[in-house]
Amino acid sequence: RFLVKGGLAGAAVYVAYDQGLLGSGTEGAEALRKAQETLPPAIQEWTDYLGWEVRAAQLPATPKFDFSVSDSWNRGVHSVMSALSVAPTRACEYTVEGWKYVKDLMK
Repeated sequence: RFLVKGGLAGAAVYVAYDQGLLGSGTEGAEALRKAQETLPPAIQEWTDYLGWEVRAAQLPATPKFDFSVSDSWNRGVHSVMSALSVAPTRACEYTVEGWKYVKDLMK
């Protein structure tokens, strides 16, 4: 069982690598475009082969993704670096406010 599962997992990783899903963003976008072109005719062929009647309206439309991983990553890096750059100043401000609060409690 373990060998069969390992073989299937290895095959899945190989197919993903072979199709360009583990490469750069442009290779992944190209693989998605190929899948969007290939899947509807393949589904229609299988339904015809199995004798099922499937209308195009029954199949959900493929989702449209307008998402750039590199832009999101860059925005995240900028946010973290911005927070780290103001951290010492904010720490001093919060420390001063904390001391004022403690002094007011002691009065």
